[in-house]
Amino acid sequence: MAKSYVNFQVSQEVVAKTMEALQLAKQNGTVKKGANEVTKSVERGLATFVVIAEDVEPEEVVVHIPKLCDQKKIAYSYLPTKADVGKAIGMNVPCAAVAVENQGGAANAIKDVLSRVTGKSASSEKKAEAKPAAAPKAEKKEAPKKAAPAPKPAEAPKQ
Repeated sequence: MAKSYVNFQVSQEVVAKTMEALQLAKQNGTVKKGANEVTKSVERGLATFVVIAEDVEPEEVVVHIPKLCDQKKIAYSYLPTKADVGKAIGMNVPCAAVAVENQGGAANAIKDVLSRVTGKSASSEKKAEAKPAAAPKAEKKEAPKKAAPAPKPAEAPKQ
């Protein structure tokens, strides 16, 4: 049964490319491991690529990560098991999620994974993400000021 946080299925070819990209990123770049570290990295905007295991129990541990990545426009993919994620970054223990902060020599491998996952080339993704120029803001009109109350007549001097 697919987990609720798994938004798309990845082929075996993409799994192999993802593991290769993570190995390169671990050797030459910066990798954060574990759901908490990944969440912090994504929230701070430091992550460039996130990989999540599909077999995390309870799924509440990682269910927020894909939504957070979508909000921050950070690319993500999946690996079938926690053991695969841990193995890809050279750990002997399972790992629920990994964030690549500095891609190092894995930049081309990550672009290849993303093009296979999204079905788009990396250059077309950049064009799609470009934001149109903002429209000029309308000038703010000041509200008319209320008339000041009439001054009280001065009393005549006493003689």
